[in-house]
Amino acid sequence: MGTRDRAPAVSGFTLIELMIVVAIIGILAAIAIPKFADLLRKSQDGATKGNLGNIRSVLSIYYADTEGNFPSDDLACLTVNAKYIAAIPAARSPSYHPEKSGVCVGQLSGTDSNCRTGLGAPAAWDGQVNGMLWIYWETDTPPMMGPVRRKDDFWLGCTHTDTKGTTWMSY
Repeated sequence: MGTRDRAPAVSGFTLIELMIVVAIIGILAAIAIPKFADLLRKSQDGATKGNLGNIRSVLSIYYADTEGNFPSDDLACLTVNAKYIAAIPAARSPSYHPEKSGVCVGQLSGTDSNCRTGLGAPAAWDGQVNGMLWIYWETDTPPMMGPVRRKDDFWLGCTHTDTKGTTWMSY
């Protein structure tokens, strides 16, 4: 028998090998997709905390510039001519509330005329008033209930938790 009588060698993968590869890819995807979603939420949490810190820093600069006075409005004074900040950044409460940049004020009406939080509302307030999430406490009067607030407190009005289990209102 000569070399011409041999059948040509067929190269490729068997069905079992292909099924094993598909199963491995499926297992890796099942592990990776939840981790990816968690990373997205953590990045949104970080952006919100960064915006919160940014506004608190701007409030400190305003306080220094005005020789010991905090804003007594809905923080619109911070954005005039972009002296302190160009615009109030959007508040994000990932998976719970829509993004919004308005500010509710402890006793004043805030950016939205229906945004009155009152003296005790922040205790149970959860972005329910027209979806506003930022809250600024502009008065020396403490709230009648809920977390103790002092003049110049600025926080995210959301009773849900971040990725570490901390309630947003406690920041």
